[in-house]
Amino acid sequence: MKLTTIISSIILFCAVTQVYSQPQIGDFGFGLILGEPTGLTLKGSAGRENAWDLALGSSWFGSLRIHGDYLWNVNAFSSRKAGLYFGLGAALGFGRGKGVVFKGKKGEWYYYEDEEAMAFGIRGVAGVNGMPFKAPVELFLEVAPLIGITPATGVGTDLAVGIRYYP
Repeated sequence: MKLTTIISSIILFCAVTQVYSQPQIGDFGFGLILGEPTGLTLKGSAGRENAWDLALGSSWFGSLRIHGDYLWNVNAFSSRKAGLYFGLGAALGFGRGKGVVFKGKKGEWYYYEDEEAMAFGIRGVAGVNGMPFKAPVELFLEVAPLIGITPATGVGTDLAVGIRYYP
């Protein structure tokens, strides 16, 4: 009986210590995103299982780009340190646009270049995020299929990694 009490106490102590050693994050974070786009990122809480994020920066082809998403957090790993998220959002691009149209029969790529204009598209996003340190810092990796609506229709994929700090 005494051994059971001691073992139970040790397990309870370790569990409580583990919970309190996790970073306590705020409702708002800011940081850097690398990929599409490369620039600044913001993220805020929209409840226990939801969040929003914004990114502002330079697109792969050099024009200004902003996107915003509404996110659903999923605790797929049963972990307080890592999780998955999915979301829907929109993207705006400003300035001259470029893109890959298709690959030719001889392996050459054909590109297009738009006039200066504003572009709009909708996107879905899926990502993995984690807080591997005791500091309130989030690392993330996300992929987002994009459907361009204006000035022309088309599809694309955004891929990015980033880091956010939660004061």
